Amino acid sequence: MGYQIIITNYKNSILSCMTDGKRILQMNVDPVEGQHIFGNVYVGKVKNIVKNINAAFVEIADGTMCYLSLDKYLTPIFVKHGNSEGIHVGDELLVQVSRESLKSKAPTVTTGITLTGRYLVLTGQDPTAAVSKKIEETSKRKKLKKLADSLCTEQYGFILRTNAAEVEEEVLRSEAETLAEVYMKILEKGRYSVCFSCIYENIPAFLATLRDSYEGLVDAFITDEKELFQRIQAYLTHYQPENLYKLVFHNDESISLDAKFNIKAGIETCLREKIWLKSGASIIIQPTEALTVIDVNTEKAIKGKLSIQEQFYKVNMEAAEEIAYQLRLRNVTGIIMIDFIDMDDMNHRKSLMQALEEFVKPDPVKTTVVDMTALNLVELTRKKTRKPVLEQLRELENL
Repeated sequence: MGYQIIITNYKNSILSCMTDGKRILQMNVDPVEGQHIFGNVYVGKVKNIVKNINAAFVEIADGTMCYLSLDKYLTPIFVKHGNSEGIHVGDELLVQVSRESLKSKAPTVTTGITLTGRYLVLTGQDPTAAVSKKIEETSKRKKLKKLADSLCTEQYGFILRTNAAEVEEEVLRSEAETLAEVYMKILEKGRYSVCFSCIYENIPAFLATLRDSYEGLVDAFITDEKELFQRIQAYLTHYQPENLYKLVFHNDESISLDAKFNIKAGIETCLREKIWLKSGASIIIQPTEALTVIDVNTEKAIKGKLSIQEQFYKVNMEAAEEIAYQLRLRNVTGIIMIDFIDMDDMNHRKSLMQALEEFVKPDPVKTTVVDMTALNLVELTRKKTRKPVLEQLRELENL
C-alpha cells in the first residue's frame, strides 16, 4: 500500500497532509483564501538599499516589505528604472516571493522568476540546464540533461525534477512549452502593470502537494469537502489528468477522515516540544529566532546488559530516525543543531552520521547533514520555503 494525501478544512483553513496509513508524514496549513504569497510575482518598489549587508528592501503591496539579496540576484526585469546601472531606490521591478516570512523575518524575494511544473522547473533569466540529484542512474541523467539543454533559451533554463525520470520525452516537452508560455505572459503583463500589482498567483500549498507527489508513490488524494473535491478535480483535469482516478471523496459517516488517518495526533505532535521514544529516551525540539535546537536525553532508556556506550549509541540511532521524521512533519527549516548523547567510539559517531544521512533522504525538502562540530553537536540545514507547521498553527489560533 502506498501513501495517501489527505485534504480537508481545519479552522477555516485548508489542511493537507501525507500519510503512510499509520502516521502523518508531512503537513501544511493553507491560510484563508487570498492570503498566501509564496511563489507569487509582483511589481515591487525598491524602498531602501542597505550596502553593508548588500541587500535591498522591496515593497510588494501596501506595507508588505520584503528582503532582496543583492549577492546572487539575476538581471532584474524593470518596469520603471533610472538611467544608471544597478538597482536604486524608487525602481519598480518584477520580483517573486521565494520564502514566506519566518518569525520576525520579512519575506524573501528574488528577481529570478521560477515556475514549477510536475516534471520541470523553469528558471527565468538563468539559461542553464540541470537534472534532479535524486535521479542517480548515469545513463538516465545523461539523456535527461541532453533534453534539458535542448529546451533552454537565452531567456530561461530548465531543471528536470525527480518525476521526469519515468516520463516520455513528449510529455516533458509539452510541459516545458506550457511553462514557457506562462513565463512570457508574466513578462508581457509585468511591463505594463502598475506598482504593487500581483502579476502571477502561485497555486495554494494543498494543490502543490498533489503536483509534487512522486509518481507511483501516492495511491490516493482524499477529501471530505465537496468544494475542495471540485477544486482538486478541476486542477487534476487540467494539469494531471493521468491522476484523476486517484481522487476519492470520503463520505463514510461511520468514521471521519480525522479518525481514520489520525490527523489530530499529527497536529498535536507538531505542537509538542518533548517527544518520547520507544526505548524510554526522549528528544526535545526548541525553535529559536536563529536556529532550531534538538536535545537527545537518555531518560529511562539506560537498562539491560549492554555497556553504557553501546546503549548511548542505540539511543542516538533511534533518536536520529525520529528526528528525521519530526523535521519533515513539522517542516522545520534553516539551521538545525542536534545535541546527541556523547559517544567515545569514533566508529559509533561515523555510523550515526551515515545513518542520519539515510534517514533524511526520503524528505522532499532538501536536507543536508553538514558535520559534527568539535563540541559533538551535529549540524543540519533544511531549505526554507514555507512556514514551519508550528508557526502556521499558532497563526491560526490568533486569527
